[in-house]
Amino acid sequence: MIPVFNHYMAYKERHNRFTEWWMTVIDWSSRHIKQRTLVIILSLAVGVIVGLAAQLLKFLIHLISHALTSHVITYGANYLYLIYPVIGIVLTTLFVRFVVKDNISHGVTRVLFAISRRKSRLKPRNMYASLVASSITIGFGGSVGAEGPIVFTGAAIGSNIGQAFRLSPKLLMILCGCGAAAGIAGIFRAPIAGMLFTLEVLMIDFTGATVMPLLISSITGATVAYVLEGYDSEFFFSQSEPFFTRKIPYSILLGIVCGFISLYFTRMMNMMENFFSLINQRWLKISIGGIALAILIFLMPPLYGEGYEAINQLLDGDVASVMDGSPFYLERNDFLMITLFIGAVILTKVIATSCTNGAGGVGGTFAPSLFVGALCGFLFAFILNHFGVGGDISNKNFALMGMAGVMAGVMHAPLMAIFLTAEMTGGYNLFLPLLIVSTLSYMTIRLFEPYSIYTMRLAKQGDLLTHQKDKSVLTLLKVDSLIEREFREVHPEMTLKEMVDIVAQSNRNLFPVTDSEGMLKGIVLLDDIRNIMFRPDLYKKMHVSRFMSRPPACIEITEPMEKVMETFDKTNAWNLPVVDNGKYIGFVSKSKIFNSYRSVLRHYCDE
Repeated sequence: MIPVFNHYMAYKERHNRFTEWWMTVIDWSSRHIKQRTLVIILSLAVGVIVGLAAQLLKFLIHLISHALTSHVITYGANYLYLIYPVIGIVLTTLFVRFVVKDNISHGVTRVLFAISRRKSRLKPRNMYASLVASSITIGFGGSVGAEGPIVFTGAAIGSNIGQAFRLSPKLLMILCGCGAAAGIAGIFRAPIAGMLFTLEVLMIDFTGATVMPLLISSITGATVAYVLEGYDSEFFFSQSEPFFTRKIPYSILLGIVCGFISLYFTRMMNMMENFFSLINQRWLKISIGGIALAILIFLMPPLYGEGYEAINQLLDGDVASVMDGSPFYLERNDFLMITLFIGAVILTKVIATSCTNGAGGVGGTFAPSLFVGALCGFLFAFILNHFGVGGDISNKNFALMGMAGVMAGVMHAPLMAIFLTAEMTGGYNLFLPLLIVSTLSYMTIRLFEPYSIYTMRLAKQGDLLTHQKDKSVLTLLKVDSLIEREFREVHPEMTLKEMVDIVAQSNRNLFPVTDSEGMLKGIVLLDDIRNIMFRPDLYKKMHVSRFMSRPPACIEITEPMEKVMETFDKTNAWNLPVVDNGKYIGFVSKSKIFNSYRSVLRHYCDE
């Protein structure tokens, strides 16, 4: 026991020395480095670290996937596809449950929640948990993407570096965005798209204080990727056919189709999440999701993993290879079979993604949206060409345009989709049709779905931080921090004399009426009793229950501030009681909300 104790004491002493040294570093930096300069320096460090993390994630995924699939046959069914995904989900579940001990699914949504409700603070374990879990999930065939996990990982790295330097929540939010931007830039080698992802999806305001750090992190993350991987694009695309203006009507039609495919993707994802949320038993989730995923991958091997190989095959014009490894291999040159196969893959990809995450896997919806978009654009052109509509339409070009279209619709981020598609493939010559398809897809889905696949979960709970500054600031305010509790309580059985005595001791003109258990029964306004306060003959005859009134509305302590302000607007009241399941807590006033609003607005919008 003595050696163990000595080892522990030595460790504690080293930890104390490191803490003292680190506090000295922080004190020196606070005295000699301006905050804005410090954020620039830290954004560079975040870009390097997250860029390396993105490369590590890609390496682990490819290592596991290659080890499992390098020996599979391409000319028929592969029964190993019935086993791999289930094993991956089980391993991921065990890792998350016994090592991470936290819910790390829906990485982008959790980053949004941290920015909205946790002052941009993420736990240290989030810097590695998603990276390890997603590499296992995807490597074993989980039909999800690595982009959500690397965004979560990058944001956690930025948040924890900022917390180490004792930065304010405003600056922590910027560093969270820097980590997310570097993650996208590093995994796709797309620096502009990384920055736009943070601005459009994470919804961090476009200001001088945010753009420069985001740009530095994005460029740094992409530079790390270029140094380690070379300068080739993520997807190989060679534009063999130019895009003519006479094809614009078909681009418009493709944009609308992509919008409806995005709507299907979003609604089906939401429906499947609700289905899995109703299953309380962990192993039942694994069984249902894992078996369904395995069957889908066995029938349609392009659903295995991220699906980037199938995208490259389509961009290379090799549609027949997409059916490699499937039971339908012998029919891969038949038009009807190709159409049905690719159509089925488009419709079932979102189901496979939902089954992966619902069963316990960890991954994002970024890659699935790219995958569905590529197949959607290709199938659109493939069918038109078969029936001779519109002349010779390039399958490759429309596959590329479909990638941007579905991503723009699912993410509600048209600019990010345009630049990401162009940067990943080098398809800058198709910038005009990419603009058309992405914009129309986004406009189409907005008619039916106001929130993206990431933000809809938080929007339902009132936890969403948006671009609109009024709603952004309201999400940062909480009812319990605005409650005024100095109101004197009265009870229904009190006489008017007792009521007058309490009025004399109070400096407020509003009095909550509660029963013996503290439940709110009503309120008494001073104006309502002013005409009888000075009539001694009524002091013992009248009781509070006679002249109390119902409040215009009651506010539950858990209500979001946006809903609270809607209640104030509907009632035209200046003070409303706050209750917790009917039990009186205090009052909240519109004036105090406005004062707090102005204070938070100055703090978070100061450049």
